[in-house]
Amino acid sequence: MAEINTISARANFSDVVSRAAYGKERVVLTRHGKPVAAVVPLEDLEALERLEDELDAEMGAAALAEWQAEEKPTVPWSAVKAGIEF
Repeated sequence: MAEINTISARANFSDVVSRAAYGKERVVLTRHGKPVAAVVPLEDLEALERLEDELDAEMGAAALAEWQAEEKPTVPWSAVKAGIEF
């Protein structure tokens, strides 16, 4: 994975984008020697987003299953409605 400081990246922005887009290279941008961002191929971003979506769906399904397994007290609508102040 290549590293380039933000000053050089700004001066060579087109080259940095081309390295990611066409060379499929990940370029880490640094400021004061510390990584602060990255320019990655679009395919990498799409794969990361798919993984995040899958994880979100798994976590949502687990939370729903946990909620469904709990015994929940029921409250009649009339009691809920009576408790609402307008």
